[in-house]
Amino acid sequence: MNLQREIAAGVNWSVTAIVCIALAGCSVTRPKPNPSRSATTTTVPSGSAVPQPPLDVLSIPDAVPRPEPRGTRGNPPFYEVFGKRYYVLASSEGFVERGTASWYGPGFHSASTSLGERYDMYAMTAAHKTLPIPAYAEVTNLRNGRKVVVRINDRGPFVGDRIIDLSYTAAAKLDMLLQGTAPVEVRVLTPRGGGSAAPPPTVPAPVAPSTTPPVTVVNAPAGKTPASQAMFIQAGVFADHENARRRVEALLAGGVELASLDELPRNDRALHRVRVGPFASVEEFDFNMKRLRELGISDARLLTD
Repeated sequence: MNLQREIAAGVNWSVTAIVCIALAGCSVTRPKPNPSRSATTTTVPSGSAVPQPPLDVLSIPDAVPRPEPRGTRGNPPFYEVFGKRYYVLASSEGFVERGTASWYGPGFHSASTSLGERYDMYAMTAAHKTLPIPAYAEVTNLRNGRKVVVRINDRGPFVGDRIIDLSYTAAAKLDMLLQGTAPVEVRVLTPRGGGSAAPPPTVPAPVAPSTTPPVTVVNAPAGKTPASQAMFIQAGVFADHENARRRVEALLAGGVELASLDELPRNDRALHRVRVGPFASVEEFDFNMKRLRELGISDARLLTD
């Protein structure tokens, strides 16, 4: 599911072209399983190059929260998918959300995640639209009270009202493989100094399945753009320096004052990139992006340094 599986211009992860992200959870039709082993009987499609599930999926340990730096990939200030803009949160501290979970599997196995890692459908991972990555979260199936801890390293899902896409193994441990989706609570776990996570408040499991669509409850910082992350517009990349220089001059003549030129080393040669920025706010970015499009630069996109 990559912002270039999408976010980068890498975010299933481009912003405007930053999104490479797994879009949907999936389920597979098969003979009715033994109820006691329902979470482990789902197999991958016949002929698939994906390895079959481990013999005992339920024994795979949960992710263990540990301090990790914010990823250099997959965390633009914002990105767009299907015409909708998503703002990556400046912090995951205190984040709690309820909604529908799905899972993604064979179609994305080994593909690049938004963080730049390979997706492993048998690892304890997940995708989320706005949490900074990587992040760790406890996910509770509100139908049966089962809980898992996953490491969020991807973007998505972008289907309906789904709030998180789980790996095959995480879905198996929550006993939601055959249904494909489930109402869940997502609660971020924040690692403390030595790598242990602060224990989340106990969430009582319902005594019966809920038929009411879950309500999103988010307790998290409202900031949209991390103050430390500069935003630029990429207004063109040229092999010829003279063409790049002409683009800069055209932008300056058109009233785009923050146009500049830099070089991108590429093996035996350098490419010449035209940038506009930096911008301190999304509003300033949008204003300049609109101006570039009015000047006929249709391939302008978000660039983060």
